[in-house]
Amino acid sequence: MPQLDTSTWFITIISMILALFILFQSKITSHTFYLSPSHKDMKPITSNTPWEKKWTKIYLPLSLPQH
Repeated sequence: MPQLDTSTWFITIISMILALFILFQSKITSHTFYLSPSHKDMKPITSNTPWEKKWTKIYLPLSLPQH
């Protein structure tokens, strides 16, 4: 039974790792990252809707008075 020739495996694996490294480096460098992001003011948003002005209460069946 002939044996498998593994003499070229090392250069194949090394060249594959190098190609993947170059590919990922080129993908990463194509993105633009902001150096100093500006902070937004975290003010609460107020909306003027009619149902926010009214006080409503949801009555649960267990909270009703007993008969």
